[in-house]
Amino acid sequence: MKQDFAFSRIGYVYIPTTQIDESIHWYTENLNFKLMNKFQDRGTFVAVLHHPHQNSIALLLIETQDKQSMEITRNGKPFPVMAMNCPNIEYTYQLLKERGVMVEDLHTLGNGEAKYFYFRDLEGNLLEAAWSIWDPVDEFKEDFVE
Repeated sequence: MKQDFAFSRIGYVYIPTTQIDESIHWYTENLNFKLMNKFQDRGTFVAVLHHPHQNSIALLLIETQDKQSMEITRNGKPFPVMAMNCPNIEYTYQLLKERGVMVEDLHTLGNGEAKYFYFRDLEGNLLEAAWSIWDPVDEFKEDFVE
């Protein structure tokens, strides 16, 4: 039996930036994204970035003149707009700290089944690094593996 779906997966995450080139550099250097394309759309630039995971969604940096960092408010406290899975969250935590990224504390949930920490990009957008025992295991794209 064939199943028709209206949607198959989340396609993109949009992150605003007032400094497109600096943001591209920050995401590629600190978070292992790869620039796939940069083009103009409606008067400003859009940068398409991919992660190495075979089935990961794309991050689109959207250039804007509006200086407003993104975060969600959850029960009166800041909550991230994007979470990224980490195969080794302790490694990621140390790496970002060593690179001067302002990271919050590493939190463990339950009996160690999940871990996360929040951090901000150079524009102040709130992001989350996350790991759990339920994260899917997948292959990496060939052009990301050296």
